[in-house]
Amino acid sequence: MRKYYQHLERIFENVTSAATTILGNSITFILAVIFVVFWLSNRKFILQDSYDSIRDGISAIIFLNVFIIQRSFNHFIASLHIKVNELVSSHPHASNVVINVETKTEHEIDQLAKEYAELAIKAASNIQEDLTTDADKKEEKALD
Repeated sequence: MRKYYQHLERIFENVTSAATTILGNSITFILAVIFVVFWLSNRKFILQDSYDSIRDGISAIIFLNVFIIQRSFNHFIASLHIKVNELVSSHPHASNVVINVETKTEHEIDQLAKEYAELAIKAASNIQEDLTTDADKKEEKALD
């Protein structure tokens, strides 16, 4: 059952990745504009009352904005991934496991998140110990 679920997850991730790429493509936007122009130039649209025309006009604008927002989001996310990958690869103590983490499955990302949460807890406890040690040293100096 677990293999079946993982297989379905991988298929879903591939489909969503493809959909994101397609929706953010310039050609898809041009096709959407052509579709909207055809829709708005349809005889039914011209003959309907003003309320329906306004509703359809707003729907057309929203429809086209989906493609524009997706394109902008794809660009932003790609540049963000490049910047993070550069930071990770340039730091000698950083784990290269997180380079191109966006290509990993959701399960793999969850596992990495758990590992980094554990590291954060350890780091917080180390900081707390260091602060306690520093406070004790200052207290000893004050007593001397």
